[in-house]
Amino acid sequence: MQRSADLDEVCYPFIHETSPLCDFEVITDELCGNIGAALSSLPTEMTDLHADLDTLQPLAFHLNGSIRGRLAIQEADLTWAKARLDHYRNEADGRADGFVLPRGDVPVPFLNLARSGAKKAIRQMVRIEEAGIEVPDVLPRFCNILCNLFFAMILVINQRRGDTEVAFVSKSYGPRTRND
Repeated sequence: MQRSADLDEVCYPFIHETSPLCDFEVITDELCGNIGAALSSLPTEMTDLHADLDTLQPLAFHLNGSIRGRLAIQEADLTWAKARLDHYRNEADGRADGFVLPRGDVPVPFLNLARSGAKKAIRQMVRIEEAGIEVPDVLPRFCNILCNLFFAMILVINQRRGDTEVAFVSKSYGPRTRND
């Protein structure tokens, strides 16, 4: 497939390449969009979450170009994100002791999609390394923190609203029964 000479028919300069880099950039673009959707639908009284999502959204775009371009995620970003993770974990202490179904009113669905997007970005970085392209260690570490941070934010939002998570008990994993 060739790129059109008509720039109106080109959504992204690298969209037709076969490298896994473009897939990573599309995934992180979607991650950034989901963070923006969560931010836009967040209740105004949740100012701490608003400020944190406002900081995280541009970091998602910095993540986007940090393999093909210059590394734009730094240890300081991880330190900040871990501190925010601790903040929300402390507030939601004891909310979820296992898997829960991804439910809740907006912005919770967008945060669940962002959490999933961060996981997709990690998996794509595995593919990028597999293709022989170096992935700075700080990037998958950052994405793992993002997954945990979005989940903690979800728990806090549900707690502040008085909503209860629905536990998920897997039939595939866990202790075996007589019927296995």
